[in-house]
Amino acid sequence: MALPQPNLDDRRFQALVDEAKRMVQQSCPEWTDHNVSDPGITLIETFAHMVDQLLYRLNRVPDKNHLAFLDLIGVQLFPPAAARTDVTFWLSAPLPQPVEVRPGTEVATLRTETEEAVVFTTERELSILPCELSHLAGGAQGTVTDRDTDLADGRGTPCFSMTPQVGDLLLFGLSQPVPHCVVALRLDFPVKGHGINPRHPPLTWEAWTGEGWTACEVDGDATGGFNRPGDVILHVPPGHTASVEAGHRAGWLRCRVTPVVPGQPAYSATPVLISARAFTIGGTASAAHAEVVRGELLGPSEGVPGQSFTVARPPVAAGGEPVVLEVGGEEWQKVEGFGGSTEDDRHFRLDRTTGEITLGPALREPDGTLRRHGAVPPKGVPIRVRSYRTGGGRRGNVARGALTVLRSSIPYVARVENRQAASGGVDGEDVANARLRGPIVLRTRGRAVTAEDYEELAREAAPEVGRVRCVATESGPDAGGVRVLLVPRAQDDGQGRLDFAGLACSDELLGQVTRFLDERRLLGARLLVEPPYYQGVTVVAELQAKPGHSRGALQRAALTALHRHLNPLTGGPEGTGWPFGRPVQSGEVFAVLQQLPGVELVDRVRLFPADPRTGQRGEATDRVQLGPHALVFSYEHQVRVG
Repeated sequence: MALPQPNLDDRRFQALVDEAKRMVQQSCPEWTDHNVSDPGITLIETFAHMVDQLLYRLNRVPDKNHLAFLDLIGVQLFPPAAARTDVTFWLSAPLPQPVEVRPGTEVATLRTETEEAVVFTTERELSILPCELSHLAGGAQGTVTDRDTDLADGRGTPCFSMTPQVGDLLLFGLSQPVPHCVVALRLDFPVKGHGINPRHPPLTWEAWTGEGWTACEVDGDATGGFNRPGDVILHVPPGHTASVEAGHRAGWLRCRVTPVVPGQPAYSATPVLISARAFTIGGTASAAHAEVVRGELLGPSEGVPGQSFTVARPPVAAGGEPVVLEVGGEEWQKVEGFGGSTEDDRHFRLDRTTGEITLGPALREPDGTLRRHGAVPPKGVPIRVRSYRTGGGRRGNVARGALTVLRSSIPYVARVENRQAASGGVDGEDVANARLRGPIVLRTRGRAVTAEDYEELAREAAPEVGRVRCVATESGPDAGGVRVLLVPRAQDDGQGRLDFAGLACSDELLGQVTRFLDERRLLGARLLVEPPYYQGVTVVAELQAKPGHSRGALQRAALTALHRHLNPLTGGPEGTGWPFGRPVQSGEVFAVLQQLPGVELVDRVRLFPADPRTGQRGEATDRVQLGPHALVFSYEHQVRVG
C-alpha cells in the first residue's frame, strides 16, 4: 500500500493515573496511602493502562480512516525525482575513429568509509566524432571571405580588422559537424599584447546549428585572447550541423568580437594567426541519478486475478525505457488504472514509490458474475521485469566535479567529470503532504480547468518542479491560451548562490509536463509549457563595518544575504521564492543589508539590470522593473566594505 498506516502501539498512561489519584482524594479521603506498593494503586495503574490504549486508538481512527480514504481514491505518494547533470568523457588522445558511449554507462562519486557512491547513468548514446580543420574564413562589416590560402602560406593572416571592431568574425570550418563533442583548437600566435585583458577577452565562441549561431561553452583559452600560442577548448552544442560559409561546406565554429565590459580595455590591434589545428578530445552526455536493473525475476504466477509483486530495489525512478513485464514471452504494458481494461488486455499497474506491481483484479457484478479487468497469467508462468531504473532523491544533487569514477569501461576514455552541479533531485513525498493533496485531487478529478488545477497537476507530473505559475496568454498567436511556467528545483552553493544553468528546464521535463497536462486540459484549450523570464539584477553596495568586525567576513555575509533575498526559489519577503512580477527596489536592499550583524552604515546601493545569458548590464537605477510573469536572478553582486 502506497500510504503507510499509523503505528498503534504507543503506550502513555501517567496522566490517567494522576487523575485517578485526585479523584480518590475527593471521593475517599480516608485512603491516604498512595505509594506504588499499595494494591489499590496497582489496580489504578492497570485500568489506566487499558483506558489509555482505548483512547489512543480512538483518537487515531480519523487518521487511519483518512489515509484509507486517500488510498481508495487512488492517491499515491510521489516517488523521488532523479537529479540530472551533463557528464564529459575525456579521451586519452585524439583518435581517427569515433568513440561510442552507450546509454546506461555508469559514472559515480568516490566511495568513502561512511558514504556509498552516488551512481549516475547516461540517458542516451554519445558519439565522440573525430574532426580536423578544413577551412578558415574571416569577416568584417558582415562580409566573410576565405582565408585558406593566407593560412597555407605560413605568413599568417589577420584575425579581424586592423583595429578590431565589434562584430568582426574569425571562422573555423571543421571536416564534419561534432555535436555534443569537445573540440580543441590549437592556435599559433606571436607572443604580443593587443591591449585587452587576457583573462577576460571580448570574444564569444559560437557554433552553427539548425536554428542559427549558438554559444559554445569555453573550457579554457590558453591563448589569452589570441595573445600567445595555446589551445582553446570548446564544448560544441547538441545541434551542431554543416553549413556553407565563404563558399565551403563544413561544420563551422566562429569567434566574434563583442563589446567590452565596462572598465575593461578593447583590442588596439588585430592578432595574426600563424597556424591552426582542430581535433576532438571528448564529448558530453546527459546523465541521471539512477541505476538500471535488467531482467529481474519477480516470481511465478499463481493464476488468480489481482496478483501483486514487488521489485527488489524500489523506488522505481521515472524516465528511461518504459517499464515492461515479460510473462511467458509476452509483453505486458503499464497503465494508470484498470477501469478500461478487459479480460484480454495484458495490463499492470506500478507504484513507483514502493515498487509494487499489481495485475488486474476481478470484480463481482450485481448478477453474481465475475468481471475481470485485465488478463490473468497462467499458473506457474515466470514473471520478470525487462528493465527499470532505481534511484533519485536529494542525495543525487552532487557538487561540480564530484562524478569522477567511470564504472563502465570504455576504450580510449581517460577520465570523466561533471562540469556543473547536478540538480533536480527531490526526495519522495511524505504522508503529511499527501493528506494535504487529497482534497485537491477530489476537486480537480484529473482535469485542468482553473489556474490552480494546472499548477497542481504540473507538480504531480514532475515532482522535481520547485515552483509553477499558470497565466493566460494575452498576445501573440497563442492569445487566449494557457501558459504554464516551470521553475525546477535547484540547489544553491550553501551561500544562496544559484547556477543559472540549473534553472533551465530540460526538453524532457517540458515534454513530460506538456504530455501530462495535454491529456487533462479542456477541449480547445491551447497549452504552452515553458520556463519564466529571469531578470538578472546586480547589486553594487558600499558598507561601513562596526569596529572590531572583519571586513572580509562582513563582505561574505552581505553577498550571502543578497543571493538569498534575490532568489527565485527561496527569496522574497516570505522566503518562499521571489514573487512573480515583483520589482526590486534599492530601499528594500538597504533594509536587508542594514540588518546584518556588524554593519554600522549602508553608504550606497545601486541596482543594475542584467542579462544572465549574455552578461550585459544596463544603467544604474533605484528600481528594476520585472514583467508580470518574470522572476529575479542574482547576477554577480559587488560589495565594498570600508
